Amino acid sequence: QVHLAESGGGLVQAGGSLRLSCEASGRTRSIDDMGWYRQAPGKQRELVAVVTSGGSPTYADSVKGRFTISRDYAKNMVYLQMSSLKPEDTAVYYCYAHSTYGPVERTYTRDDWGQGAQVIVSS
Repeated sequence: QVHLAESGGGLVQAGGSLRLSCEASGRTRSIDDMGWYRQAPGKQRELVAVVTSGGSPTYADSVKGRFTISRDYAKNMVYLQMSSLKPEDTAVYYCYAHSTYGPVERTYTRDDWGQGAQVIVSS
């Protein structure tokens, strides 16, 4: 099991910047991918950005060019630098980790989630 703790949420004006941090603990050696999802009121949870164990990032089209995901493997942390924020970015942002456990013969996967960090972008 991986435990995830988020920080850095808050209020920001449109056009501003905010940086989210997520620290992983527990079975961190099993983590493959880490990233961020978000859920706005009345909407489904959506992928924001993910970085693989090899360091390759993937972004949602809505945040490309504005958000940057980074990962510190030594500190077991993942970050989301958000710039040029828009009111539509307002959501609860969840850190997540995708892990693979067990021997090759009996491999299974698990997704773990943080408690969520509120981000509110005002007009």
